[in-house]
Amino acid sequence: MNQQQQTIEQVVELSGIGLHSGKQATITFKPALPNHGIQFCRTDLPEKPCIKALAENVVNTQRSTTVAHNHAQVITIEHVMAALSGLEIDNVLVEIDNEEVPILDGSALPFIQVLTRAGIVRQEAPREFISLDAPFRFTYTPTGSEYIVLPANAFEVTALIDYNSSVLGKQYATLTKMAKFATEIAPARTFCFISEIEPLLQHNLIKGGSLNNAIVYLDRQPDPELLEKIAQITGLSKVSVNTEGYLNNVDLYFDNEAARHKLLDVVGDVALLGAPLCGRIIAIKPGHAANVAFVKELKKELKKKAQNTVPYYDPNATPVYDVTGLQQLLPHRPPFLLVDKIMLLTKERVVAVKNVTINEPFFIGHFPGHPVMPGVMIIEALAQAGGALVMQTVPDPENYLTFFLRVDQAKFRKPVVPGDTLIFELKLASEIRRGICEMDAFAWVGNKLVTEAKLVAQIARRK
Repeated sequence: MNQQQQTIEQVVELSGIGLHSGKQATITFKPALPNHGIQFCRTDLPEKPCIKALAENVVNTQRSTTVAHNHAQVITIEHVMAALSGLEIDNVLVEIDNEEVPILDGSALPFIQVLTRAGIVRQEAPREFISLDAPFRFTYTPTGSEYIVLPANAFEVTALIDYNSSVLGKQYATLTKMAKFATEIAPARTFCFISEIEPLLQHNLIKGGSLNNAIVYLDRQPDPELLEKIAQITGLSKVSVNTEGYLNNVDLYFDNEAARHKLLDVVGDVALLGAPLCGRIIAIKPGHAANVAFVKELKKELKKKAQNTVPYYDPNATPVYDVTGLQQLLPHRPPFLLVDKIMLLTKERVVAVKNVTINEPFFIGHFPGHPVMPGVMIIEALAQAGGALVMQTVPDPENYLTFFLRVDQAKFRKPVVPGDTLIFELKLASEIRRGICEMDAFAWVGNKLVTEAKLVAQIARRK
């Protein structure tokens, strides 16, 4: 897997009809800075609101994946997300002038083609991978879908489907390398059964449906009236049944095209983790609702484990900011600069280091003959590390100051003394708004958690 973040080199766009809304839309892909992530921007709405492509922003999974934020939504994002993930593109602004992503041919291939044409460039920022140290299992009760994630050094997926259909049979598909996604998975088109056509129409869906963007399998013998209705919807003069058990509009690209498309959807929905996953997923009877529920549950599990896991620190690694660089980012100065270096800085997380020595001025009085670092100084150091997380959101950090607003649920578990190396880890608890940053903060010495708290800081322009 690529170790550096990537974006596209130039702006590209394509247009088409939304599958469910039937509305024409133009989607424009634009390069974005490191740690921007994938964001959808509704250019047709006032103030052009943006929505981050994250599982927590999913509001609907009926036949597609919909994300929303502040009354703006974008429908059917899964094929775009799968294409971006398959090409290992981390940072893109996706502008769209209507509410639904075009369905095109019902696969991810048109998006792969346009993004490849845009060119993919590496950025001067490392990718932060999500990995597991133990298997994770999830069952989605409403549909009986099951997901198993096994630890691995790269991303792999196996999807298994069984619709009790004599036409489809039991199918499975496997992706072992992301480099194969564009040729082996992306061309697989969406599908449905003929018995689903009328219910979908009754639910005001598939207004943009066409036999050019979906494979329709037979799970029962259709009556002539239904075939005529499908012909009217799709604009075809006549619709008939293929001898292999699907309508006569297209030829299959793969014998297991249905399973490959379900795998495609898994790739697109798992991209809503917000970072690439190192793990092997086995998905049994996957679907959008189950996929998103799985991703949300996995995020909860990872967050729970992260609170009890010491961030990796290699003292030989080149820091993102050393003490000199920190003074360009933060307004603090010795002897009150309480962070020595930043080892990791992403859009949601920072890892920093403080080497505690007997030369710290507070040890003179705290306490003579028994030096202990004051808890308030550990909290201040955590806040400074969190300040680096907030400062990256402004283009000129030298013109801003950081202010510590609140501390909640502070716990001091073990004394910190001269000779200790403090490792700080802070994670965003919510989206940064107006320079205000809510963070979950942890301080470690070795493998021992010494301090934890919830912090709120703010940056404000210097007067």
